Amino acid sequence: MRISALEGRRVALWGWGREGRAAWRALHDRGIGPLALFCNEAEAADARALDPALAIEPEASAARLAAYDVVVKSPGISPYRPEAVEAAARGTRFPGGTALWFGERAGGDGVARATACVTGTKGKSTTTALLAHLLRAGGHRTALAGNIGMPLLELLDAAPEYWAIELSSYQTGDVAASGARPDVAVGLNLFPEHLDWHGSHERYVADKLKLFTEARPRVAVLNARDPVLAALALPGTDVRWFDREDGWHLRGDALHRGDAFVLDTAALPLPGRHNRINLCAALAAIEALGLDAAPLAAHAAAFRPLPHRLQSLGVRDGLEWVNDSISTTPHASLAALAMFRGRPVALLAGGHDRGIDWSTFADAMGERAPAAIVTMGQNGPRIHDLLAPVAAQRGFLLRSASDLEDAVRLARAALPPGGVVLLSPGAPSFGAYRDYTERGRHFARLAGFDPDAISAIPGLGVA
Repeated sequence: MRISALEGRRVALWGWGREGRAAWRALHDRGIGPLALFCNEAEAADARALDPALAIEPEASAARLAAYDVVVKSPGISPYRPEAVEAAARGTRFPGGTALWFGERAGGDGVARATACVTGTKGKSTTTALLAHLLRAGGHRTALAGNIGMPLLELLDAAPEYWAIELSSYQTGDVAASGARPDVAVGLNLFPEHLDWHGSHERYVADKLKLFTEARPRVAVLNARDPVLAALALPGTDVRWFDREDGWHLRGDALHRGDAFVLDTAALPLPGRHNRINLCAALAAIEALGLDAAPLAAHAAAFRPLPHRLQSLGVRDGLEWVNDSISTTPHASLAALAMFRGRPVALLAGGHDRGIDWSTFADAMGERAPAAIVTMGQNGPRIHDLLAPVAAQRGFLLRSASDLEDAVRLARAALPPGGVVLLSPGAPSFGAYRDYTERGRHFARLAGFDPDAISAIPGLGVA
């Protein structure tokens, strides 16, 4: 959908976060109006200060949504909400900002050239940032945007050489609906996630895969070891594989391109094997863009890891404090624990309950458990009950906390000097915190570190 197609239509915005404000600016600057805004009372005051002409809609009912031809919604608002489904059945369209951006980027052949989109349950932010870092190291002016922290519509008028774009499962369908084909689309992995937004794991997978099955990228770069991605049939799309011996892959710590050794990854600032596989994905994407990736691989040594992702804050009170607040699945918590084998670890686990099954995590604790697990949050009691018989059998310490501050106190008391307090909750932060960033900042403050010093995402925008 092109923005110009909204002229003369009844148009509203739904949501007034950063994405909502970016959509307002894009439409307002292009003369689309008058505009309405579905938002809460606090957001309404902020919105009116920016644009007194905005018509505020305090209740997003099906009837009110259906009064508009197009409602540009923020990514966190699910199109599967009953009121949205009913309004859509009456003819209202619900594009997001990502759909509008891609609609503006489509060339004559429908391909949004020089765009590399990255999605996956885990690792997409690091992979996208790595991709931008390596392209820039090669002298290419590159935009880093999307779900990573800068809405695409904020860069609507930018003209870099390449685009490194992170897409969540909330946004992949927008690309498919935009009428534009991504130049390159990267798929990392698929685990149960965001079930409350999508309604089921099956729909989560289907929505995630729309980037490949419906948006029909020119090149799809896929993880050969993910069973769902490995089984994809994509007629008409050039498919390239990573984590496979004929492409970019690891042999121990050694990075290879096919049979050719490229470099030793042991000293790279990429904690964990999964992050080095993300490097393989970024290099494969660079090749898919038509560039020689091998000379760029060494520049990963200068990559600055992103905050809240297995981020070592430092040592306080004889303990190392590690902030993995972005961990929102049990699988991510398991990957984090694997980083610290051989050291006494107190894991802080739990948060918003989306109904995800923790039995695989519990089974893993039966094989290799940390010194202590402290459960917290809405799903903390459920995780605690699941782990109680395992803890009794394996002998690790299991504690229940009322909140993050209590969890930090219990973890500190559970460890000897040299131990690791690991915030890798395996669940979202909703309810207690606005997002994983706010949760990670609170953890840093409780541990005695400056939240501002640990939170900046480097490289957003065009450079």
